[in-house]
Parts: sequence; C-alpha cells; structure tokens
Amino acid sequence: MKRNSNARHTAFTLIELLVVISVIALLISILLPTLKGVRQEARASKCAANLRSVSQAGAVYLIDWRYYPPAYVYGDTTTAGSWQIEQQVDGNPTPVNGYVHWSYWLLSVGEAMPEGAFTCPATPKGGAPATNPGANPEDWDSELGQTNDMGQTNPSEPPRDRQARRTAYTVNAAIMPRNKFNVPSLRRNQLVGDGRITLPFKTILATEFVHTGSDWSTIFAGTESKSHRPITPFRGRTANQHVYDEPDSGALPSFLYPDENEIEHWTRIGPDMIGHGTTSINAVGRSHPSGDSRIGGSANFTFVDGHVERMTVLQSVTKRLWGDHFYSLTGQNTRVATEP
Repeated sequence: MKRNSNARHTAFTLIELLVVISVIALLISILLPTLKGVRQEARASKCAANLRSVSQAGAVYLIDWRYYPPAYVYGDTTTAGSWQIEQQVDGNPTPVNGYVHWSYWLLSVGEAMPEGAFTCPATPKGGAPATNPGANPEDWDSELGQTNDMGQTNPSEPPRDRQARRTAYTVNAAIMPRNKFNVPSLRRNQLVGDGRITLPFKTILATEFVHTGSDWSTIFAGTESKSHRPITPFRGRTANQHVYDEPDSGALPSFLYPDENEIEHWTRIGPDMIGHGTTSINAVGRSHPSGDSRIGGSANFTFVDGHVERMTVLQSVTKRLWGDHFYSLTGQNTRVATEP
C-alpha cells in the first residue's frame, strides 16, 4: 500500500521535546517563588488567627477576674495553679514546683481552649518547650540538650510547668508581669486591673517569640528554655538602669522605648535573645515576610482591644505601640516617654 505523503506527523521531534521541557522549567521557576510566598502567607494567617484566639481568651479571663494574669509565677505545689505572693522572689525557692504560666489560666477559662491555639506553624515544632516540660519526651528539645530547673536531662516530673505544651507566643511584661512581686528593689511587680490601659487599640498585649533556623536556641539560656518569660519592652531612664531599680522621682517619664539601634540586625539574632540587652525586645519574632533586609522578618501582634496586626519589631518600637505606662510596676511615676 502506498503511504499517504500528506499524513500529519504526530510524534515530537527531539528539538520540540527540548522546547517543551524548557518552557515547563521556566514556568516552574516563575511559579515556585509565588507558591512559597503563598505558603508563608498561609502560615502567617494561621499564626494571626491563633493569636487572636489567645487575645479573646484573655478578654474572658479579664471579665472573670478583673485583672490580667501574670506572665508566670512560682507554683506553691507541684500540680495546682495556686501561688503565694511571698514566694515570688528573685529565684524559685522550691524549683520542684515549677512555673505557672499565663497560658494555664487562659486554657482554663470559658469553653475549653485547645493547646494548639498557642502554636504557630511558621515556627519549629509549632512553639518553644516549657522550662520544665515533664515526662513526655516529645515536649523536650533534646537536640539542644535541654535541662529543666532541677538540672535533669531526662523527661520526668516533677517539676512540670502548668502551661501549654508548646508556645510560640509571649506577652507584654508592662501588662502581664513576671513573678517579681516580692523583691528587695525600688520597684516591684503588681497585677494590672481592668480599665488601666489608656489606649487599648494602640497597646500590644502579646506577640510571637523569635527563632532562627530549626530550633529555639534564641530563647534558651544555656540548656534551659526561658519560654515563660515575657517581653520587657522598656528600659529605665537612668543610664543602664534595670527597670526594677529605676528611681520613682522626677518630672520626666521614668521609662524609655529602646533606641532603634538596639534592634538587632537579623544576622545577629542568636542564643538567649530573651535575656539580651537592657530590654528583651529582640526576642520578638521575625517568622513572616516583611521586605525589611535589616530586620529580616515580621511578627503578628495582638492588642489590648483584641485586634491583630502584622509588622516588624522595629515598627512596633518606632510607632510606640507597647504602651505609655509600665503598668505592672509599682511607683507613682510609671510613665513611658512617647517620643524619642
């Protein structure tokens, strides 16, 4: 039979195949950054939603108790959430009792709040481990050689902190204070009551912890996790003055926002940022895109009025969004300078 010379060729030639492969490769190279950006935005949105849930639980707690909970206190037993004000000194008098963390109180208000609400998918393992994680090996960061307050390296309890198993979030110490209610200093901590915050829509309540790479060394001091600590956003006006020793005198505000040059370049973020410098502002997260080559990333922030915004730690400082008073400190002059 004579072959039809007009029949169409249906097979690809080698050149045509190479052209198709090149086009596909080009499309992939164009789409991959977009897909990565979509994933990053999705994680940032989930983190914001969880942080909003935390804020809502805080509002319910405030209605019930009329005071914000402390960021953490030393427990007076190994299991309950109770504590004694006379035990809230510079060091834990009974380390086997562990800490009672702010998440414990929010988990216990209103309808049961899932522990997952304290996690963020943009962070390692969803969040940092407790200082005293307890007996579950999954709650420890063994790759960092984590030890608890008793110096133990193996999962066991007591001590076991009363808190969410993992937390990606931390709070503003000017509203939810550390345990220092009974310390021999010029100022002490006090609980902050309902209605004390003068500008709730411009005052940060909680935000995300910073991390780098795939671990939480940023909030570890040596081999101990310091995930119980809040952000102390201010410093005393007196040169190099610890906030608890800032004199309660003078017409000028006693406390200052950190200078812009105190916000570390992202390449200088390393271990123990929660205990770094005169404030712990560099422990604020940088997990999400920001377009700021110096800061390296942004975080979600929830405010006293419940809304959530995303910005860099530098923007939170330059906009003076951590408050206009150090509400949780005693003294007549707890004002914070609202201008540089």
